[in-house]
Amino acid sequence: MSRKLLPVSISAALLGGTAMAEVPNVAVDIAPVHSLVVRVMEGVGTPNLIVPPGASPHEYNLRPSEAAALQEADLVFWIGEDLTPWMDGAIDTLASGAIVTSLLESDGTVRLDFRENALFEAHEHGDEDDHGHDEHAEGEDHDDHGHEEHAEDKDHDDHDHEDHGHDEEHAHEEEDHEKHDDHGHEDHADHDGHDDHEGHEHGDHDPHAWLSPANAETWLNTIAAQLSAADPDNAGAYFANAAAAREEMAALSAEVSETLEPVRGGSFIVFHDAYQYFENAFDFPASGAISIGDAADPSPARIAEIQGRIREEGVNCVLAEPQFNPGIVDTVLDGTEAKTGVIDPLGSDLEPGAALYPQVIRNMAKTLADCL
Repeated sequence: MSRKLLPVSISAALLGGTAMAEVPNVAVDIAPVHSLVVRVMEGVGTPNLIVPPGASPHEYNLRPSEAAALQEADLVFWIGEDLTPWMDGAIDTLASGAIVTSLLESDGTVRLDFRENALFEAHEHGDEDDHGHDEHAEGEDHDDHGHEEHAEDKDHDDHDHEDHGHDEEHAHEEEDHEKHDDHGHEDHADHDGHDDHEGHEHGDHDPHAWLSPANAETWLNTIAAQLSAADPDNAGAYFANAAAAREEMAALSAEVSETLEPVRGGSFIVFHDAYQYFENAFDFPASGAISIGDAADPSPARIAEIQGRIREEGVNCVLAEPQFNPGIVDTVLDGTEAKTGVIDPLGSDLEPGAALYPQVIRNMAKTLADCL
């Protein structure tokens, strides 16, 4: 276990006897997670956001004010190295004395394996996680809205397992299978429609876990517990805020389900494979992604493969993203009748704050419904 990552129960015990006299300084990696922390800290304090909403979390250069926020932090909340690999070094250098919580590794978090194909197949939903359990639980765990939660076995301590997956590395998609990747392993890109491990340098887990409202609900309690351990005088406020936010999350999920219901059964393709937590939460699967990772443009073979899926299956919608080249989507759409829209998993155009997270989820549903 990393020296920086303490389970809530351990950190609470360690910090309970040496509570900080003032409200702790808190730093948070991305805007959706920052939104959850803001909500828990309402009426007590305000956390600092490290990565602005419009910036890519995968590669980012800290501004002086953001470096200072990390340096002054008593607590840091982040998704983890899988999403922001550069931030691990920044935390080591600037926030070595802070209590750091990697939410992707926290207890109760639903973690999904990366999908390795450009075209998502139904059998992928039976993949097993690194604990040897079916990650999608097949009817055993359900969220409050009757949807399958796809949970991991929660008796396992997520901190005992290293989780190195992220979509930072881009793959070599040459048809020549004698090519090798940066690690000296044979690259099997575009073999029988598969792109083995493309874009995933270090492991299997998809870090876009904030797009599951069920994970957000879990994290609200995690955040409240860590804040309460550091600031027991305000523990009541933190947990009350978290409880209210969980009720709001349940209402949000019901609202999103209602938004999507009229277009349920429609088919769509996303720019890169970042949305399966949202897809699973609302039982609304995508048909594929133009790019598995998000660090490189797709190859001509990938584009042709996606165009074939659009034509063969009558895909209704191809979704672009604010950070990526819209010309690629235009190329994919060429010769098809599919519509397009822009989906934003980070809230690039939204004001950071407590309202950002629910608005991100709400906007994603509306974009999808309008496109379909």
